[in-house]
Amino acid sequence: MPVLIKVTQNNNQYSPAFGKYYGHVVTTKTMTYGELCRHMSEHNSVYGEDVCLGVANKLQSCILEQLLEGKKVQFGDLGTFYLSVKSAGATTEDGYNLGSDIKGLYLCFAPSRRDVNDLSSKTLKKKAAFMNVKDFMPAKATASAPVEPEDEEEDGNP
Repeated sequence: MPVLIKVTQNNNQYSPAFGKYYGHVVTTKTMTYGELCRHMSEHNSVYGEDVCLGVANKLQSCILEQLLEGKKVQFGDLGTFYLSVKSAGATTEDGYNLGSDIKGLYLCFAPSRRDVNDLSSKTLKKKAAFMNVKDFMPAKATASAPVEPEDEEEDGNP
């Protein structure tokens, strides 16, 4: 299945990109954690859905534990998880208050760029097929009940 793109116009009159059209990724479904574990178990695995779920749960909690201990966590050839903060500025180093100046803690992910599994933007674009969402009509949809995309995800364009 191709990556669905919805083309929309920037209507923010204060933006330098006002009036220009940009593509945004549209998803048709969010796969739940349980569905992902079930999917994993269906890939000719000797492990059932319950074992895949148990391993995934343990992996998830261990990744979080290690991140909160100040470590980056490399996830095989997929990439690396790490934490980042958003904070307010202070006029002096001594004036910076960890309790009030830190506004947010974010989980970040940097995709791998290794030759084995290069997930860089350039390589992903080469591997992907794209389709304008207005041209998307799934085989199961009928004229009276079309499938609606679930949501749009920002892709960094203004």
